[in-house]
Amino acid sequence: MPTTAEPPYLRIVREIRRRIADGELQPGDRVPSTRQLASEWNVAIATATRALTTLSQQGVVRAQPRVGTVVAAPEPAPARPRRRVDQTPPRSAAGLPSPGPRSEPELTRDRVVRAALDIADAEGLEALSMRGVAARLGVATMSPYRYVHSKEDLVLLMADTAYGERGYPEPHPTGWRERLELGARTLWALHRQHPWLAQLSPLTRPLPLPNLMVHGEWVLAALDGLGLDPATMLDLNVLVYSFVQGLAVHLERETQARAATGITEEEWIERQGPAIDALAESGGHPTYARVLESFTRTGYDLDLDRLFETGLRALLDGFTVLVGDRAE
Repeated sequence: MPTTAEPPYLRIVREIRRRIADGELQPGDRVPSTRQLASEWNVAIATATRALTTLSQQGVVRAQPRVGTVVAAPEPAPARPRRRVDQTPPRSAAGLPSPGPRSEPELTRDRVVRAALDIADAEGLEALSMRGVAARLGVATMSPYRYVHSKEDLVLLMADTAYGERGYPEPHPTGWRERLELGARTLWALHRQHPWLAQLSPLTRPLPLPNLMVHGEWVLAALDGLGLDPATMLDLNVLVYSFVQGLAVHLERETQARAATGITEEEWIERQGPAIDALAESGGHPTYARVLESFTRTGYDLDLDRLFETGLRALLDGFTVLVGDRAE
């Protein structure tokens, strides 16, 4: 009798496990993204997602935000408890045998949103699909639609959940600059944790999300009472948000580039070395060449966190000039 063909996702699972067993992939190494697996095996993104989900459920891989899916470190086997000969199965207070292991929790909207957050955090928003969410949850393809109407609705729920992960202390800082610094750093931390947030919508199409409004309210309250007209207050609020978004957008773009190419930013820079050197040696960019030469020994690290702090200081210095003595 003909045998049933092995499902494609299981073939992928078996191959990834082989690479790990043979040492081709070590603990902490990034495994191919869903997009790479789909291309390599000529399967749908959902099939690749199911393969990674299966490996995750087996404890073979784990999602690491802003990196992707990596090989999990093997966990030590738990010590087996010694059992006395006269030991009987545990019983409840009512004298009945205790129930066995609990089944998986039922599907809820929160579980759907959290699964989607895991996918977007690890592999970027482009890797997100309703089919992929269902595969990660191990449910039928249409099941998530009982809780969210579409991918667009799901993304809005994800964003509102992400923006709600951080709030502000009471009592709050008294100075307007200190409050703006805290607001900007809070937004930056959220975009650091969820790089896809910067990709959602342009400034001209603000999202009416309750938890995003919390951050806007914080900034506006810091500016209130400084004698600024309402339009200027809103403009400064938008500038704070756009400053964070403008830097954070590169976090997601790097995630997308790494997923598409399979190379890190360091590897990409190394490959561009000859072209960069040629530009410096052309004689047409003397200032660039001089600056680049100063980093011959130490190199230059494009640190987005450092850029954020430098830019925030410059931005608020500009605000200080605008506000003048109104805060006194």
